[in-house]
Amino acid sequence: MTTLDPQSGRTGAQIVGGGAGDGPGPEVMDAATLDGNKVITSDGEHVGKISNIMLDVRGGRIAYAVLSEGGFLGMGNTLHAIPWNALTLDTAEKCFRVAITAQRIKDDPGFDKDHWPSMADTTWGTQLHDYYGRRPYWSSDTTLAARDAGLSEGNNPVDL
Repeated sequence: MTTLDPQSGRTGAQIVGGGAGDGPGPEVMDAATLDGNKVITSDGEHVGKISNIMLDVRGGRIAYAVLSEGGFLGMGNTLHAIPWNALTLDTAEKCFRVAITAQRIKDDPGFDKDHWPSMADTTWGTQLHDYYGRRPYWSSDTTLAARDAGLSEGNNPVDL
Protein backbone atom coordinates (compact mmCIF):
# COMPACT_ATOMS: atom_id res chain seq x y z
CA MET A 1 0.00 0.00 0.00
CA THR A 2 1.16 3.52 -0.72
CA THR A 3 1.20 6.05 2.10
CA LEU A 4 -0.01 9.50 1.14
CA ASP A 5 1.01 12.77 2.71
CA PRO A 6 -1.88 14.24 4.76
CA GLN A 7 -1.56 17.73 3.34
CA SER A 8 -1.01 16.98 -0.33
CA GLY A 9 -1.97 13.37 -0.95
CA ARG A 10 1.54 12.60 -2.25
CA THR A 11 4.28 10.25 -1.14
CA GLY A 12 7.28 12.11 -2.58
CA ALA A 13 8.41 15.65 -3.22
CA GLN A 14 6.08 17.88 -5.19
CA ILE A 15 7.37 19.46 -8.43
CA VAL A 16 6.49 23.01 -9.54
CA GLY A 17 7.90 25.34 -12.18
CA GLY A 18 7.98 25.33 -15.93
CA GLY A 19 11.35 23.94 -16.87
CA ALA A 20 11.56 20.28 -17.79
CA GLY A 21 15.30 20.53 -18.39
CA ASP A 22 17.48 18.13 -20.33
CA GLY A 23 17.30 14.40 -19.90
CA PRO A 24 14.70 12.44 -18.02
CA GLY A 25 13.88 15.10 -15.37
CA PRO A 26 12.16 16.40 -13.44
CA GLU A 27 10.06 13.30 -12.71
CA VAL A 28 13.14 11.05 -12.63
CA MET A 29 16.49 12.64 -11.86
CA ASP A 30 20.03 11.77 -10.85
CA ALA A 31 20.20 12.60 -7.13
CA ALA A 32 23.60 14.26 -7.67
CA THR A 33 21.93 16.98 -9.76
CA LEU A 34 19.91 18.01 -6.69
CA ASP A 35 22.85 18.23 -4.28
CA GLY A 36 23.68 21.85 -3.64
CA ASN A 37 20.20 23.14 -4.44
CA LYS A 38 19.25 25.94 -2.08
CA VAL A 39 16.30 25.54 0.27
CA ILE A 40 13.76 28.35 0.66
CA THR A 41 11.33 28.41 3.61
CA SER A 42 7.65 29.39 3.57
CA ASP A 43 8.62 32.90 4.69
CA GLY A 44 11.03 33.28 1.77
CA GLU A 45 14.35 32.82 3.58
CA HIS A 46 17.25 30.90 2.05
CA VAL A 47 18.29 28.62 4.93
CA GLY A 48 20.94 26.45 3.35
CA LYS A 49 21.56 23.84 0.68
CA ILE A 50 20.83 20.17 0.17
CA SER A 51 24.04 18.30 0.98
CA ASN A 52 22.78 14.71 0.82
CA ILE A 53 19.76 12.72 -0.30
CA MET A 54 19.35 9.69 1.93
CA LEU A 55 17.84 6.43 0.68
CA ASP A 56 15.82 3.88 2.57
CA VAL A 57 17.62 0.99 0.89
CA ARG A 58 15.29 -1.77 2.14
CA GLY A 59 12.14 0.22 1.41
CA GLY A 60 13.33 1.45 -1.99
CA ARG A 61 12.40 5.09 -1.29
CA ILE A 62 14.00 8.41 -0.57
CA ALA A 63 13.88 8.82 3.20
CA TYR A 64 14.93 12.44 3.59
CA ALA A 65 17.18 15.21 2.38
CA VAL A 66 19.94 16.71 4.49
CA LEU A 67 19.97 20.49 4.71
CA SER A 68 23.36 22.02 5.41
CA GLU A 69 23.13 25.42 7.07
CA GLY A 70 25.89 27.84 7.98
CA GLY A 71 29.54 26.99 7.77
CA PHE A 72 32.23 28.06 5.31
CA LEU A 73 32.55 27.27 1.59
CA GLY A 74 29.53 25.01 1.57
CA MET A 75 30.67 22.97 4.56
CA GLY A 76 27.71 23.34 6.90
CA ASN A 77 28.09 23.55 10.63
CA THR A 78 24.58 22.30 11.33
CA LEU A 79 22.76 19.59 9.40
CA HIS A 80 18.99 19.07 9.39
CA ALA A 81 17.06 16.08 8.11
CA ILE A 82 13.98 17.12 6.11
CA PRO A 83 11.43 14.46 5.13
CA TRP A 84 11.43 14.07 1.36
CA ASN A 85 7.66 14.55 1.21
CA ALA A 86 8.03 17.93 2.97
CA LEU A 87 9.97 19.35 0.01
CA THR A 88 8.82 20.89 -3.24
CA LEU A 89 11.25 21.00 -6.15
CA ASP A 90 10.92 24.35 -7.94
CA THR A 91 12.33 23.69 -11.42
CA ALA A 92 11.96 27.32 -12.53
CA GLU A 93 14.01 28.67 -9.60
CA LYS A 94 16.23 25.57 -9.30
CA CYS A 95 15.64 25.25 -5.57
CA PHE A 96 13.68 23.31 -3.01
CA ARG A 97 10.87 24.92 -1.06
CA VAL A 98 9.78 23.73 2.36
CA ALA A 99 6.46 24.65 4.02
CA ILE A 100 8.01 25.59 7.35
CA THR A 101 9.38 28.93 8.55
CA ALA A 102 13.06 29.72 8.81
CA GLN A 103 12.68 30.10 12.56
CA ARG A 104 11.31 26.54 12.85
CA ILE A 105 14.37 25.24 11.01
CA LYS A 106 16.66 27.32 13.25
CA ASP A 107 14.84 26.00 16.35
CA ASP A 108 15.48 22.40 15.26
CA PRO A 109 18.74 21.40 16.98
CA GLY A 110 19.87 19.38 13.96
CA PHE A 111 23.13 17.46 14.17
CA ASP A 112 26.73 17.75 13.05
CA LYS A 113 28.62 15.68 10.49
CA ASP A 114 30.31 13.61 13.19
CA HIS A 115 27.17 12.86 15.24
CA TRP A 116 24.32 11.69 13.02
CA PRO A 117 21.17 10.42 14.74
CA SER A 118 20.19 6.78 14.35
CA MET A 119 18.37 7.02 11.05
CA ALA A 120 16.90 3.51 11.40
CA ASP A 121 15.22 4.52 14.69
CA THR A 122 11.51 4.83 13.87
CA THR A 123 10.92 6.93 17.00
CA TRP A 124 13.39 9.52 15.71
CA GLY A 125 11.92 9.26 12.20
CA THR A 126 8.37 9.73 13.46
CA GLN A 127 9.39 12.77 15.51
CA LEU A 128 11.12 14.22 12.45
CA HIS A 129 8.04 13.75 10.26
CA ASP A 130 5.79 15.18 13.00
CA TYR A 131 8.04 18.28 13.23
CA TYR A 132 7.41 18.94 9.53
CA GLY A 133 3.73 18.01 9.72
CA ARG A 134 4.14 14.94 7.53
CA ARG A 135 3.29 11.28 7.89
CA PRO A 136 6.26 8.92 7.93
CA TYR A 137 6.69 7.42 4.49
CA TRP A 138 7.00 3.88 5.90
CA SER A 139 3.65 3.89 7.76
CA SER A 140 0.90 1.63 6.49
CA ASP A 141 -2.59 2.93 5.81
CA THR A 142 -3.89 0.83 8.73
CA THR A 143 -1.38 2.38 11.11
CA LEU A 144 -2.25 5.85 9.86
CA ALA A 145 -5.97 5.27 10.26
CA ALA A 146 -5.42 4.19 13.88
CA ARG A 147 -3.19 7.20 14.52
CA ASP A 148 -5.69 9.59 12.95
CA ALA A 149 -8.50 8.05 15.02
CA GLY A 150 -6.45 8.67 18.15
CA LEU A 151 -5.96 12.30 17.17
CA SER A 152 -9.69 12.76 16.63
CA GLU A 153 -10.44 11.48 20.16
CA GLY A 154 -9.07 14.61 21.80
CA ASN A 155 -5.34 14.04 21.52
CA ASN A 156 -3.63 17.16 20.28
CA PRO A 157 -1.37 16.95 17.22
CA VAL A 158 2.06 18.56 17.34
CA ASP A 159 1.83 22.35 17.17
CA LEU A 160 3.33 23.59 13.95
